[in-house]
Amino acid sequence: MDPLRIRRLRRPELPADTLTLARYLIGKILVRENPASIANRRIAGRIVETEAYVIGDPSGHAFHGLTPANRSLFLRRGHAYVYFIYGSCYCMNVSSEGPGIGAGVLLRALEPFQGVAAMKRRRGTSRLRDLARGPGRLAAALGIDRRYDGLDLCARGPLWIGITSQPAGAIGESVRIGLSREKERVLRFYERGNPFVSGPQRLRA
Repeated sequence: MDPLRIRRLRRPELPADTLTLARYLIGKILVRENPASIANRRIAGRIVETEAYVIGDPSGHAFHGLTPANRSLFLRRGHAYVYFIYGSCYCMNVSSEGPGIGAGVLLRALEPFQGVAAMKRRRGTSRLRDLARGPGRLAAALGIDRRYDGLDLCARGPLWIGITSQPAGAIGESVRIGLSREKERVLRFYERGNPFVSGPQRLRA
C-alpha cells in the first residue's frame, strides 16, 4: 500500500485494553474530513504522542462514574470523547474499553500529514512544529470541538482514525504530563526522536 494512502481502522484492529491501545495508536493517522465545497477537504496528522487513562484512574474523567458530559468515555472502544478545559481549549480522547466501562486515550500530539495550510490558518501560526504539539493545539489545528464528541472513529464520517504502510518509529514511554494525581504512573507513549512530540526534553528522548 502506498504510504500516503490512508485506510480507516476497523474496530477489531483496536486493542481491547486502554494501555495497549495507547501504544498502538502511535503512528496511526487522525483524519478530519471537510465538506467537498471546502478547498482543504482533508486535514490529517500522524499520532506521535498519547496518554492512557485506565480503568479506575483517579486522574481520568470517568473516575466518578457516568455523567452526561463524559458518556462518550463509556462507549465501546474507538469513539471520540471531546471536552473543553481550562476555559480555553478542547482536547480529544479515544474511548478504550467495552461498553459501559469508562477509560480513554488522550491524543497529545500529531505530526502534520495533510492539509497543513488549513492547520496553519486555524492555529494562526506558520510554525510547523507547533501546529499540533500538545492536546489543545491538536484539537484546534483540526477544528475539533464538542460537535465531534461521541463520533465513531472507525466509521465513515467527518473524523476517523486510519493507518498507512509507514510504520511508527521506536516508541518511548514516560510518566504523564501536567497531573497532580497518579503522576508517577508510566502511561504516556511517544515516537522517539519525533520533533512534534510535546513536553520537556527529558520526556521526549
